[in-house]
Amino acid sequence: MDFLIESSWKPYLEGEFDKPYFQKLVDFVRGEYESHQCYPKGSNIFKAFEYSKFDATKVVIIGQDPYHGPNQANGLCFSVQEGISHPPSLINIFTELVSDVGVKYPKSGDLNSWARQGILLLNATLTVRASMPGSHQKKGWESFTDEVIRQISANKTKVVFLLWGGYARRKKNLIDIEKHFILESGHPSPLSANRGYWFGNNHFSQTNSLLEQVGHEPIDWDLS
Repeated sequence: MDFLIESSWKPYLEGEFDKPYFQKLVDFVRGEYESHQCYPKGSNIFKAFEYSKFDATKVVIIGQDPYHGPNQANGLCFSVQEGISHPPSLINIFTELVSDVGVKYPKSGDLNSWARQGILLLNATLTVRASMPGSHQKKGWESFTDEVIRQISANKTKVVFLLWGGYARRKKNLIDIEKHFILESGHPSPLSANRGYWFGNNHFSQTNSLLEQVGHEPIDWDLS
């Protein structure tokens, strides 16, 4: 299993790898992958960092943990592998996307083209046991991904953080609101979206407006 992170992130995160919590996390994850079916595959655990390098990251979307069904998780939050049916939350994300910026509803649920444009699609927990949502929570991943958010906040400016749902919104205290932009809404899951907390947030168009204000290229959200 590959626990090497993309080189642009190392100056900001390599101090975490020697901490006792991370060593325990590595042992736990390796043991889980050896004895159980886990997702995503080992080579994709740090895929979000590979696609969105540190200097290029200008948007952060925070998820909770990977999809726990077969062939779904690909290392990017809310994203699924090519050819896999869209989970309910992703359907609601795409429905809002179509309404907000007028693109066609995407056929593929793979969000790697967003990541390659500088969107860090970060799950708070980077691994999960098959069919057991939340099974790798509170094992150390949250300490690591909280540090990712802190380092982005401390060492970059004018990043747009999209905080969807109560779990992601609790990460707000890790972000310097004087230096960065924060857009908050309900979670795109059906429970939240159907109660009126997701649809109409216009986060995709708002993100591009904020990026353009500070001289960044807007995101091409079109996945069709």
